[in-house]
Amino acid sequence: MTETVAPALTVMTVNIHKGFTTFNRKFILPELRDAVRKVGADIVFLQEVLGEHEDDGRTVNGAPHYEFLAEEIWPQFAYGRNAVSPRSHHGNAVMSKFPIVRYQNHDVSIAGPEKRGLLHCVLNVPTHQLEVHAICVHLGLAESHRQQQLDLLCEIVRCEVPEGAPLIVAGDFNDWRRRAHDMLWREVGLREVFVTAYGEAAKTFPARFPLLSLDRIYVRNASVHLPVVLPRRPWSHLSDHAPLVAEIHL
Repeated sequence: MTETVAPALTVMTVNIHKGFTTFNRKFILPELRDAVRKVGADIVFLQEVLGEHEDDGRTVNGAPHYEFLAEEIWPQFAYGRNAVSPRSHHGNAVMSKFPIVRYQNHDVSIAGPEKRGLLHCVLNVPTHQLEVHAICVHLGLAESHRQQQLDLLCEIVRCEVPEGAPLIVAGDFNDWRRRAHDMLWREVGLREVFVTAYGEAAKTFPARFPLLSLDRIYVRNASVHLPVVLPRRPWSHLSDHAPLVAEIHL
């Protein structure tokens, strides 16, 4: 009897910078949507996603960015509002080709003006018996804040993710000193996919000439095949962070 092998999932993470090029020079969300669609990922982790804005110059037909990006390709999406201003709000989002059965946005903001969140989604992947957990991450700029936020991430994993369930954690960690790897492995068994595959995290920022390893994909109870950093063309024009893509085997 031949054992059925579940197909791999393609995941992508990218900080979309609220739909603007570097330094907010030009609104390029339609171009960015075309580029994201060409990747064909099953699950997309997005950071700095505009939810609502009164100025149509920052949206397309007034739609939240995640709805515009997901339209016709990703039937399921979840949004976690983090930063709120009088005229708009933004946060993290997950777009999925599989049902999102539930989700929760965790506020991990530390004292001060910088607002951050961890968006935890639970997916029903038809080819897999167990629910798949996906956490979209955007951590703070200050190292002391990041350490506290990593502690909170570990606590969420311990409390909300069953030990045997597949888990994907992806996003913008702002961890330029690479402190997260050892901690996440030691505390909750998460492995970073580029470190596992190539021995070091991918350099993603700034996208035009990447020097810092800010963006990550971590997994538990899953394996990864040949993770890649997407090429500078067209991505260095579309975001200040280079996107990451990986094939996840559950």
